[in-house]
Amino acid sequence: MLFPDLVPHALVALTKRGVPVIGEREARLLEAVDRVRSIKDAASEAGISYRTAWSMIQQMEEALGRPMVVSRAGGPGGGATTLTDECRQLLGLYQNLRRRLEENLGRLWQSPEPAMHAGD
Repeated sequence: MLFPDLVPHALVALTKRGVPVIGEREARLLEAVDRVRSIKDAASEAGISYRTAWSMIQQMEEALGRPMVVSRAGGPGGGATTLTDECRQLLGLYQNLRRRLEENLGRLWQSPEPAMHAGD
């Protein structure tokens, strides 16, 4: 193989009527929210601002017409933000699609193909 150090990587996004719903950034944010149970902390972990994180979640909710997160106000046990069951399903579907695509890309990249020439 001419470029053995190269690994293919595809960017996957799911859209609804042309409106982006979930892509890599959104998935990273939702995974972090699920782990740390805080949009503020999840945003920091995902490397985006809190305002951007809320905007992304609101855009997803608007596109899908349903909530993606549920927030519980603080108190003796503290507040928490969790993903809705539908959001977990969407995230799982996205992660599975991405994983399958990456596996197929890897196989395609490793399969012997005739050399391509400029102008083909």
